[in-house]
Amino acid sequence: MKTVEQRIAVPGPDGDIQAIVIEPVGPRRRQALLYYTDIFQLTESSLRTARQLAAAGFLVCLPEIYPRELAGVALEFDDAGKKAGLDAAAHTTTAQFDADCRAMLDYLDARPDIDEIDVVGFCLGGHLAFRAAFDDRVAATVCCYPTGLHNGSLGADDPGSLAAAGAIRGRMLIIFGSNDPHVPAQARLDTISGLYAAGLEHLELHIYAGGEHAFMRDIGPRHDPALTTLGLTEAISFLTGR
Repeated sequence: MKTVEQRIAVPGPDGDIQAIVIEPVGPRRRQALLYYTDIFQLTESSLRTARQLAAAGFLVCLPEIYPRELAGVALEFDDAGKKAGLDAAAHTTTAQFDADCRAMLDYLDARPDIDEIDVVGFCLGGHLAFRAAFDDRVAATVCCYPTGLHNGSLGADDPGSLAAAGAIRGRMLIIFGSNDPHVPAQARLDTISGLYAAGLEHLELHIYAGGEHAFMRDIGPRHDPALTTLGLTEAISFLTGR
């Protein structure tokens, strides 16, 4: 299915948040996906994945995650880009991340063509997607190799995300790779144990054997096309209620 996209500006707490909205050409679901990227922001790699989700019938909205510091900047997948992304994260407080999330949810909630809001996120964006699930307007969430849930790492302060997991009311799917050094086996165990302790006993968990960190990013040596197809297929199936 073909898709169409536009760049928009959403009023945020500290100025506009730039975002890209992608949707299928022709009939689509009345279902929006708030898509949180990895630290590199709105790269062509993230947009390619978002287009696949839009082609499945969703309206997909990708906001920049660092609107205060890197507005309009898509970072390169190199050491300088990685440093800039991590630095921007370190300068962003949990309160700022949460306020930006509320602004994006307000935008989607106000659209007359949307009946359901879901969230998907990758890497640091997976952690942001997890926090978005605290909002009762979010019906379902997919977190792909979310970083920092187990140790309270996100930005300028400890977000306490795992401890607050009991606030999540919607459905949740978490995808990990078994060879992810950022979320190794013990970190995955700590995360799942914390979620169960918070009462989230019915979440869906996929751990893909051999998957490295960011294995769904379609550029670089970590990319695994077969596991990416599996992950996106499961995510779409989950979000559409099977």
